Amino acid sequence: MAGIGFELKRLFRRKGLFATMRAYGYAGIVCTGPMLLGVLLQVGILVLCGLWGVGRANQDLLVCMVTYTLLASLTLTSFFSMPVTRFLADMLFAEREDEILPSFWGSNAIMLVAGTVLYGVFLLFSGATLLQGLLCLWLFNIMIVNWNGMSYLTAIKDYRGILCSFAAAIGVACLCALAALALGLPPVEGLLASIALGYGVILAWDVVLLYRYFPQNDRSPWLFLRWLDQFMPLALTGLFTNLGLFAHLVIIWAGPIGVWVKGLFYGAPYHDVPALLAFLTILVTTVNFVVSVEVNFYPRYRDYYSLFNDGGVVGDIVVAEEEMLSTLNSELRFCALKQLFVTAAVISLETTVLSALPLGFNNLMHGYFRTLCVGYGLYAVGNTILLILLYFTDYKGAVLASGLFAGVAGLATAVSLLLPQQFYGFGFLLGAVVFFIVALLRLDTYTANLPYRILSQQPIVATDKTGRFTQLGRLLDRAEQRYEECRCKGVPHGAFQRAVVRVYRNHWGGSDDR
Repeated sequence: MAGIGFELKRLFRRKGLFATMRAYGYAGIVCTGPMLLGVLLQVGILVLCGLWGVGRANQDLLVCMVTYTLLASLTLTSFFSMPVTRFLADMLFAEREDEILPSFWGSNAIMLVAGTVLYGVFLLFSGATLLQGLLCLWLFNIMIVNWNGMSYLTAIKDYRGILCSFAAAIGVACLCALAALALGLPPVEGLLASIALGYGVILAWDVVLLYRYFPQNDRSPWLFLRWLDQFMPLALTGLFTNLGLFAHLVIIWAGPIGVWVKGLFYGAPYHDVPALLAFLTILVTTVNFVVSVEVNFYPRYRDYYSLFNDGGVVGDIVVAEEEMLSTLNSELRFCALKQLFVTAAVISLETTVLSALPLGFNNLMHGYFRTLCVGYGLYAVGNTILLILLYFTDYKGAVLASGLFAGVAGLATAVSLLLPQQFYGFGFLLGAVVFFIVALLRLDTYTANLPYRILSQQPIVATDKTGRFTQLGRLLDRAEQRYEECRCKGVPHGAFQRAVVRVYRNHWGGSDDR
């Protein structure tokens, strides 16, 4: 969360209830805004569908298309999000802000090309009409830029602007949906376009904020690809965490309670609705982590590591380590207790509250909700510990914990399909338990001998890892340079294609026969 801590520290230095609420509000906006926006948009659109008498089949198809599109975009961006965030933090630390904006468009370009091909192939065989497929692909591309943009927006202190973009998106989407329904447009297509326009408002607003904050220049947009080779464990950690968090939903869709909607679009309302509501219970931990880490833990963490960099004496290092770990333990304990309290309170009140809402909850859905509340609560605390492991650069431990989370949650959910339906949520719960225990044990083991980890396990000489992503960046740089030279000289398009082929052959190998 590059950048947000500076604003939070300033707000928490102010005394009073209003300043505290404002600080928590800013953290909530940045951390949970996109997710809450998605929930509010879908709920608002479905309410309009109910008021306008849109058929149940069209509503189910709309929900499936939006859900598939959001999950697909999240999965793709999860592989890039952590290395891109590390690149952003390194550039800010090195005061190389001119490298940031080009990397934003470079990462977007790669994800848009790869995502359009992969998701486009799925849509071709999904059973969607041509217009529905194009609208889903449009929304998918918009969400790629939005998810990626959130990694960059944390460096901007214009939180009021970010909040306004969320509010404007909801307003535009609902107004466009009303207009589409009033004009008698096909409901699925009209509402898909409305949701895409709503998210498009965020895209345009966020790009304006980025251009207002970061300088424009002609730097290479592919420099960030070196960070993918250098920090591949971060990419895998983000991907595995995302798969562990959402794969169980997809597996349940293929089970006995899965409902076929159209073509390859499936859903499981009896499981999806409780899962969505249970997921909302972890917002308190998400916000509390940012606040507690940035305001309380990070200053101790910075002071401790600065003693190694600035030649601190052994006694000061020992004292600083004790203070840092004491603060960390108390913050993690406080975070876990708050999540425990929220989970217990929600489970205690869920029967009364959810039965009063027009959601059609039955006993099976109540059981799913309670099980998933516990699972998501354990995931939230485990994810907090995982992020602390990343603070200590224990990338192997983070990959181990997130990989086991994804593997156990997915496998256990698949096995649970062979059991009675009331056990379906326990697959994700088991994965969350493993995630929490492994992450906690790894953190305890890693911090037990922290000076050794810092001084002896790190390489003596800094080396840059070069791999396929670095080579891809160099290829794109040379292709872009050759294109500019050909354009300036007025070379025909065919000659430019041959030049690109030569660059590819020189750097990636290949036959001379062409």
